[in-house]
Amino acid sequence: MGSTHGILRRWVSRISMPQKRDYYELLGLQRNASVEEIKKAFRQLARQFHPDVNKSPGAEEKFKEINEAYSVLSDPEKRARYDQFGHAGPEFAHAGRGFEGFDFGDIFRGFRGFGGSESPFEDLFESFFGGTTRRKEGPKRGDDLRYDLDLTLEQAATGIEEEIEIPKHSTCETCGGYGAKPGTSPIRCSTCGGTGQVQRTQRTALGSFMQVSACTTCRGTGEVIASPCPTCHGKGLVRVKQKVKLKIPAGIDNGHRLRIPRSGESGEKGGNPGDLYIFVSVKPHPFFERDEDDLRYKAILSFAKASLGAEIEVPTIDGKAALKIPSGIQPNSVLKMKGKGMPKLKGSGRGDQFVHIEIETPTNLTKEQADILKSFERSRGGRT
Repeated sequence: MGSTHGILRRWVSRISMPQKRDYYELLGLQRNASVEEIKKAFRQLARQFHPDVNKSPGAEEKFKEINEAYSVLSDPEKRARYDQFGHAGPEFAHAGRGFEGFDFGDIFRGFRGFGGSESPFEDLFESFFGGTTRRKEGPKRGDDLRYDLDLTLEQAATGIEEEIEIPKHSTCETCGGYGAKPGTSPIRCSTCGGTGQVQRTQRTALGSFMQVSACTTCRGTGEVIASPCPTCHGKGLVRVKQKVKLKIPAGIDNGHRLRIPRSGESGEKGGNPGDLYIFVSVKPHPFFERDEDDLRYKAILSFAKASLGAEIEVPTIDGKAALKIPSGIQPNSVLKMKGKGMPKLKGSGRGDQFVHIEIETPTNLTKEQADILKSFERSRGGRT
């Protein structure tokens, strides 16, 4: 008996050496925790310590421990052995060694991460560990196009109608956009068997995993074109120059954008075309400054006209117009010409034109002119 007892003591010592932490303690659970509580606890810890998220030292080991604890406690049979024999029970049943039967997608599904979208973990585990089968590509909407349109201020004031030419890809009329020679059809891809994806086994520090990726032969469609269309060479699209009629409304401003639906790139495999966006840029004017719907103009007056008053001719966006200058007007005064500004893009009516007054100081006076000014200054009680 003494000999047998010594053998048993050495055997128990050998299996006890790793000094593993209690599985319930690792997951922060009570021993009577439900299956849902176990799964919830593991989800939280797995997100926190997964090596692809947590780069701190020891995170990978911690993740392995958490996974081992979950693989035991989530299995009723293994959990029962663990509750009865501790770590020795599952070890003799070869439990907790790998990820067999473990659904990463279930753990991370519904975890929302950046930008309000589904967690990037789902895509990560789908491609790295295998998972949901990728759908074959169907109709795809065409890309949007941009066209930059430069206008003068006069064109922005009146609005224009213009026909422009847009280089774009359009659906091939020969094959209807499917890329196959008329009378033929695409065939199943021999590389992926028509699934649109290929699988390969990858070995990592965490074990062997099945990696799923899009088939490079058929680009994920599951089909290849054996007899390409002679017009588009199997692409389904051809390069064309499309004429588009533009109607630019009066009053449009710099930076405005117009959208023309369905005038962008054609879609693939019967998909809807994209849109065309017109980005408007209004060129600077030689002497008008635009302030939303208003225009500003700088008028330079002689000393005499500023003193005596006058009626001058000033340019407006519609042509020349008369402006009355009151006598004794001061420098930096501003006169308003009502309704002479830009048309209002939203609503009716027009803005105003504001004329900023500058007074020109005379130079190179003749003796007679100088004497007149001196006489004027003396009459005002000033000093010469």
